Amino acid sequence: MTSTAEQNATETHPSGEHTSEPVIPSEEPRLTQGTWIGMVVVAAIVAGVVIFGVMARRGSEHSLAKETAASAIPSVNVVYPTPSTLSPEIALPGNTQAFMDTPIYSRTNGYLKSWYFDIGAHVRKGQLMAQIETPEVDQQLQVAQADLKSAQANLDLANTTSGRYQNLLKTNSVSKQETDVAVSDAAAKKAAVDASMANVRRLEQLQSFEKVYAPFDGIVTARNTDVGRLISAGQNTTPQELFHLAAIGKIRVYVAVPESYSAAIKDGSKASLTLDEYPGRSFEGTIARNSNAIDQASRTLNVEVDVDNSKAELLPGAYVFVHFKVEHATNLMVPSNTLLFRSEGLRVGVVRDGRVQLMPVKIGRDAGATVEIASGLTPNDAVILDPSDSLASGQEVQIANRANQPATATKAGAQ
Repeated sequence: MTSTAEQNATETHPSGEHTSEPVIPSEEPRLTQGTWIGMVVVAAIVAGVVIFGVMARRGSEHSLAKETAASAIPSVNVVYPTPSTLSPEIALPGNTQAFMDTPIYSRTNGYLKSWYFDIGAHVRKGQLMAQIETPEVDQQLQVAQADLKSAQANLDLANTTSGRYQNLLKTNSVSKQETDVAVSDAAAKKAAVDASMANVRRLEQLQSFEKVYAPFDGIVTARNTDVGRLISAGQNTTPQELFHLAAIGKIRVYVAVPESYSAAIKDGSKASLTLDEYPGRSFEGTIARNSNAIDQASRTLNVEVDVDNSKAELLPGAYVFVHFKVEHATNLMVPSNTLLFRSEGLRVGVVRDGRVQLMPVKIGRDAGATVEIASGLTPNDAVILDPSDSLASGQEVQIANRANQPATATKAGAQ
């Protein structure tokens, strides 16, 4: 829209011509000092916000870099070796055996006529345990005795003939040849008699086997026959065990001692036995002998411990624990989960100056959850718990937790 004055001017000059009148510009208002101060303050605030944001971002980036670098270093838990608390003895499993343990067989053929002792019976040496009927042997013995009598009669006749020929030879009544024949015949008859006598003795011995006697004092642990059973004996037959006899007045205990303890086993030393059947009790024994050789398959020494068993409290075949006194130096103990099994040998990881060192160690005794270290560690070594298979010497680690830290190690860490 145009103003009223412009309309009037248009109307006055209808031809459209305008009069050139000077236009006076309007005067602009000036900024006050307070306005300038406000603008400066706002600009400073904006600049401060920008600078603070940039610095905060740089700080976050630096913190993130430090956290990333720290996360790249694995954390480990460590434990310190402690003095061994194991008892100065070792307990090893053993098997009890009778001092004498013998299966009893028949030496003759026949049928079992009777038996006199069953399992668990105590027998004395020389007692009759069973009797066997041997009709064939009896008949063979009678034939052999008859043959012996016949041979003896032939020998008597031959001796008489030989004596006569020798007397006649003195008067040249017979020839020397006839005399030699008579003498040789007498010698042959003598050999036949000897053979018959040997056969009779053999059959008498077989006949004596009809009665089975106890060879020593003991207990019958098995009876494997009964009345009427066929008994076969000989080279071409399978032996049939009649009884099993064990002498348990003294018990043998065989123990497989590991090679590492073999030097501590001395003949004549004392050992004790414990059994589950007798809780709280122990039986004293003596190391009687050992094999003096290490079994290559098990790397153990076979040791025999003899134990008096006059009360028959220990039974053959029982499972027992044998306790040996073993002298050894004071060793350190660590948990079993600190061990590393490497191709070059047994190792444990130790943290020193923030880096891992794989230390070779030797085990003294194994207690299951813990092991005794004979060499390779000191009480101040920080041993890594549950080490990874990829752990290597020189690897940088950080300790997350320390268990049972000794005072000397604490002081050293503080320095």
